[in-house]
Amino acid sequence: MNDAMVIDLVRGAITVTVVVAAPVLIVSMIVGLVVSILQTTTSIQEQTLSFVPKILAVLAALVYFGYFMINHMVDYTMGLFSTIPNLVR
Repeated sequence: MNDAMVIDLVRGAITVTVVVAAPVLIVSMIVGLVVSILQTTTSIQEQTLSFVPKILAVLAALVYFGYFMINHMVDYTMGLFSTIPNLVR
């Protein structure tokens, strides 16, 4: 195992982390922005108004993107396990 292999494994792990987390984070940011704009325009300063829509949107995003996220993680894990025999020389 050399430095290039380690860097490649870490790069792959970071890429998978970003790709898997991105859909949920983007949905959460968009819903948070919309709710904050609505709160600003209507002068409603209710604390729960900002959390409940984000929680519901994140749950919906997990349901919608869950299959993609799990498949991406499983593909990376299977690839990682298949490279284990090549790591030990």
